[in-house]
Amino acid sequence: MSIVWTRRTLGGVAVLALVGTLATGEARAEWRGWNIHVPEYSVSQGMDWFTEQLEERTDGRLTAKTFHSGVLGSQPDAIEQLRLGGIDYAVFNLGPMGPTVPATNVVSLPFVFKSIDHMHRAMDGVVGDALSEAMEEQGIVALGWYDSGARSFYNSQQPVNTPADLEGMKVRVMNNDLFVGMIEALGGNATPMAFSEVYQSLRTGVVDGAENNYPSYESTGHYEVAGYYSLSEHLIIPECFCVNADLYNSLSAEDQELVRELARESAQMQRELWAESSQEARAKVEAAGVEINEVEDKTAFQEAMQPVYEQAYAQQPELEELVVLIQSVD
Repeated sequence: MSIVWTRRTLGGVAVLALVGTLATGEARAEWRGWNIHVPEYSVSQGMDWFTEQLEERTDGRLTAKTFHSGVLGSQPDAIEQLRLGGIDYAVFNLGPMGPTVPATNVVSLPFVFKSIDHMHRAMDGVVGDALSEAMEEQGIVALGWYDSGARSFYNSQQPVNTPADLEGMKVRVMNNDLFVGMIEALGGNATPMAFSEVYQSLRTGVVDGAENNYPSYESTGHYEVAGYYSLSEHLIIPECFCVNADLYNSLSAEDQELVRELARESAQMQRELWAESSQEARAKVEAAGVEINEVEDKTAFQEAMQPVYEQAYAQQPELEELVVLIQSVD
């Protein structure tokens, strides 16, 4: 097993990074924001609230517009656009942030957070501060931390309470060596495939299970063909409300404080909306007959991740200190 995290080059995205900038080099009158999600999504609602409040609280002196649904490009390209000033702000999942800011790979380690609440406390405190510092070195200022829930196992065979329940099970994962290694360490057979192929693969038995959060499990109809959902919460990856460092540093101290305050308030709003959507999705799949079980003791799962962590530390020694920092948060 190998875990490969490589830094993207700027070639191929440099042109995109300059989209929307003025030839004179002056700042845009209206900030441009990137978002991968559809307008109805909780992240989108949080970002729209931010832009409304920014204009209102500055009497129209500062205005912003968020472009939803990924119309300004994919997340890897958007990260480079943000760094170089092609876009001004964005909400990014930290999973794909690793090639640009290697320290953020720590949040993609399985079971690194004990729960969603633990993730919130860590990211709102010393862990978020440490990752913010690393991001700022790459031209990105992190202002607040959004929620993308917890990923858990679901399958068509049986409840998963211990790693032994996954032994021999064919489990779809995202195409990432880290997640392949996670399933292998738990005794399962990892099957990377496109998300769009999962429903049919579950229905026909090409795979026995997969892993994701409640809203994704429900909205895709995966619960119809994989009726066991086990709350392992093995991956809890936060999202970042970020702004371009040059833009942020050009603001007055008062405007910097306002922008940071609004981003944090929008994060609290988004977390509440996410929790509501998760509860609604759980209620819907339970009503449809899905068997849901809590994984009461995750110790065996966590211990099985030792080779995954060792491989990660071998490639990025600084991750070990960050893991210790996360574990120090109550």
